Amino acid sequence: MVITKPANEEARIVALEKYAILDSDPEQSFDDLTLLASYICKTPIALISLVDEDRQWFKSCVGIAASETSRDIAFCSTAILQSELFVVPDALADDRFRDNPLVVSDPHIRFYAGAPLVNEDGFALGTLCVVDRTPRELAPDQKDALKALSRLVLAQLEFRRNLILLKEALTDRTKEEHERQRELVHVQETLMRVMGIRRP
Repeated sequence: MVITKPANEEARIVALEKYAILDSDPEQSFDDLTLLASYICKTPIALISLVDEDRQWFKSCVGIAASETSRDIAFCSTAILQSELFVVPDALADDRFRDNPLVVSDPHIRFYAGAPLVNEDGFALGTLCVVDRTPRELAPDQKDALKALSRLVLAQLEFRRNLILLKEALTDRTKEEHERQRELVHVQETLMRVMGIRRP
């Protein structure tokens, strides 16, 4: 299957890498949002999927054991091309997906709805998506809720990235302060030697 990539793909990948989240450990804050998406949309499967160069990787998932899939079969690869919620009511009735391995074999996807995670710079990093094994639609309030939850996922991504940047800045500042302290001690010892003063 040929993947259609966003026009800004190269910059999108760079933006995604700045979040330092790929292959990170599970985090409750993301798991809570995935659980809510599954509950509100009444689907057995819900995922926070981040799309890198060759795969979609799941930061959080409900109802599926896999941690990633190849990008060339990922529904989310198509979802990140959209600006709004991307819905596939019946994958077997959709020419783009009817022969997809995720449709014809486990997990037998029939229904998919994905809200793209678009950051403030306009890069679609991945999706918050819900999946069912039977054809269906989402009610308007479920669509609104899924979009609202996707904004919360994005806010959590930004919070997590800012926390990492803050920790790095504090570490750098601590190193600078230690270096400055060492320099002061060195200057003090030099002055004491020059003046012939012994330490008490």
